[in-house]
Amino acid sequence: MIRPVRSGFVLGLVVSASLFGVASTGAQAQEPKLSEEAFEKSKTIYFQRCAGCHGVLRKGATGKSLQPKETRKLGQKRLEKIITIGTEGGMNNFDDVMSKEEIKDIAAYIQLEPPVPPEMSLAMMKERRKVYVDAKDYPSKPMHGRNWENFFLVIERDVGKVAIVDGDKHEIVAHVETGYAVHVLKATEHHNVQHAKNPGRFWYTMGRDGKLTKIDLWQTPDKMRVAEVQVAYDARDVAVSGDGKYVIGGGYWPPHAVIVRSDDMMPLKVISTRGVNVDGQYVNESRVAAVYTTPNANSFLVSAKELGQMWQVDYTDLDNLRIVKMETAKFLHDGFFDPTGRYFQIAANASNKMVVVDSKDWKAEAIIDVGKKPHPGPGANWVDPKCGPVGGTVYLGEGKITTWGNDPKGHPDNAWKVCYNVETDGPGLFIRTHPNSAYVIGDQTKHPEPDVQQSIQVLEKKTGKIVKTIRVTKEAGKVAVHTEFNKDGSEFWVSVWNRKDSLKANGEIVVYDAKTLKEKKRIKGLYAPTGKFNVYNRTNHVT
Repeated sequence: MIRPVRSGFVLGLVVSASLFGVASTGAQAQEPKLSEEAFEKSKTIYFQRCAGCHGVLRKGATGKSLQPKETRKLGQKRLEKIITIGTEGGMNNFDDVMSKEEIKDIAAYIQLEPPVPPEMSLAMMKERRKVYVDAKDYPSKPMHGRNWENFFLVIERDVGKVAIVDGDKHEIVAHVETGYAVHVLKATEHHNVQHAKNPGRFWYTMGRDGKLTKIDLWQTPDKMRVAEVQVAYDARDVAVSGDGKYVIGGGYWPPHAVIVRSDDMMPLKVISTRGVNVDGQYVNESRVAAVYTTPNANSFLVSAKELGQMWQVDYTDLDNLRIVKMETAKFLHDGFFDPTGRYFQIAANASNKMVVVDSKDWKAEAIIDVGKKPHPGPGANWVDPKCGPVGGTVYLGEGKITTWGNDPKGHPDNAWKVCYNVETDGPGLFIRTHPNSAYVIGDQTKHPEPDVQQSIQVLEKKTGKIVKTIRVTKEAGKVAVHTEFNKDGSEFWVSVWNRKDSLKANGEIVVYDAKTLKEKKRIKGLYAPTGKFNVYNRTNHVT
């Protein structure tokens, strides 16, 4: 059974019965019928599994439009088949996480007019704030004897938790309650222009239900969740200001970014991202897919996904907000900085481009033509023997790794130009490396075939070739996803995501030796583990 989302979007929406029988316009196939119970259940499943790519209003972005005028043309049987087996263009199969009846109902649901979710005011956000440990009661030193700088924070997607794992001892320290389906966790970083005290101590998570949670790694396991606030009904990303004073959360619905005071999670400022896109059209659902703090300026980067714009927001004066809007390309999704922290590289995935913005000069720098639906996740930077410093991405839409030069000062002839492409077995979500590693690791989670989606591929930096494919798991209903290196780069960790039975602790992390590429250990007892974030690497900008 799919876990219901405890959010205002799903539980707070009252859907009129008239939605089940509204006649469509034009020469469309007959509208399917759903009982109110099936409609409500399908609405929850759509929010959990589909809205991230296709949009709350189903107008499409990373995924295709699922408006009734498109879906009714495909028809019930064809829709059921696509949902069941997925596509090689980047859509997962769902036969391992949905029953046949649920797939049938979802196919019918997306042929009906999408319900419009409610708005959320600043006052509503303030009402949804909770403080579990007052800032004045925070400990002055770690309350445990562990090496917290080599902790891994692991997303336990479907149970709404983050596991804290000791990277030295390979053991779970805590399961911390957060929002549902956390997508990203972030902390302050060492290299910002203003330095927060004890970078990496406080982490902030953003759940798909818009719940922003603050975690204190110095606390005992039972007190690590210190505060939370809900800033949206559907959300994706979070970032922390360089001085540690503010947190910004990016919302999918309502489409806005919210600046929050970090010490007590009080919402302070809402920035709507509705507006006119790069094509000159007004967009009501312009979601915030990514937010980042800029290492070289007192500002946040906000991606207005459907507008095709990167916004740079000065956070030094919230009453007189300065925002620079950079025209780039649609649909802005995941990104990462170059090693200097000046240039932000972000995928405009439906445009098949990588966008580069200069956060020091507050301007768009370059647009690179790449492959089908790039998705770098947290990205990877390394040095190529021929091109010099490069960045790299995998793809949602094809099996390929692309690299491009990202050192305009030292290697101007190669800057923002594709260095090389290498074919992989299938599309993936994440690519990672470490300066001490000879390898770059890419997953293939988006391929529908089990033997591919359960394997990672290893690219050798010095040759630019795939030198090994590692089958991480062979268990049905499980896939390999997201690589993260430990503090010194001697290990890399890969999640075994149990998409089936995701409310059970039968997910695991596989630890590999980064030199020999051999398996070292399996850390068991995890609930649907996906992304992992090493404290030292993330706070020291190690990519």
